[in-house]
Amino acid sequence: MTLLLLAGTGEAQQVARLLVADGRPAIASLAGATRAPRAMGLPTRIGGFGGEDGFLRYLTEAGITAVLDATHPFASRISERTARLCADKAVPYCQLLRPEWVPGAGDRWTIIAAEEEAAAHIPEGATVFLATGRQGVTRFANLDGRRLICRVIDPPEAPFPMANGTYLVGRPPFSVAEEIALFTRLGIDWLVVKNAGGAASESKLAAARALNLPVAMIARPPQPKAPRVATVAAAMEWVRNI
Repeated sequence: MTLLLLAGTGEAQQVARLLVADGRPAIASLAGATRAPRAMGLPTRIGGFGGEDGFLRYLTEAGITAVLDATHPFASRISERTARLCADKAVPYCQLLRPEWVPGAGDRWTIIAAEEEAAAHIPEGATVFLATGRQGVTRFANLDGRRLICRVIDPPEAPFPMANGTYLVGRPPFSVAEEIALFTRLGIDWLVVKNAGGAASESKLAAARALNLPVAMIARPPQPKAPRVATVAAAMEWVRNI
């Protein structure tokens, strides 16, 4: 068996280390959203497949016999396409999807379905921290009259696309204390977050709770109707039982 690990999350990193430890033939694939990704410990390809035909061709050429999808919860188009094509070709597929965050005591969340909806809840004059990444930042174009700060991992190659925004470069993880200090220094009034789930990036939500900041939480998109697990341990059990 040669496994294709669709990566891009902390869980994928953990799976990769366990695959190496097991001595299982596997190839990791990264979309290329980050310029200097952490080493996976596996042979790694970077970039898209060139559409559906390109993906199917790669499965054949690389001798892929199973696919474990550990991409970001918001990479829904990739997951839907992969699950569908694997089902069509009878290639075993499983999605590793970590549980989403849920609000707790002290949280001030407003659930929204898309970036464009944030403007209906965030008042003019607010300083807004976009913890949503560089891709799709133009979907906040209707947040005029607000100051926007978008945190990115890599230094931007172009200016912020709107005159009322700036990029802030920072590579996670960030502690709760670091996030509290950052939000205080920047004078943040609102936080916008995608419901990615996971402990690694939850510190910003704990900081917002501590500072009594409102959060516009973007709900996850629909996921493929396919086999799914929620933990690295369950993903490895699936791999070992293929």
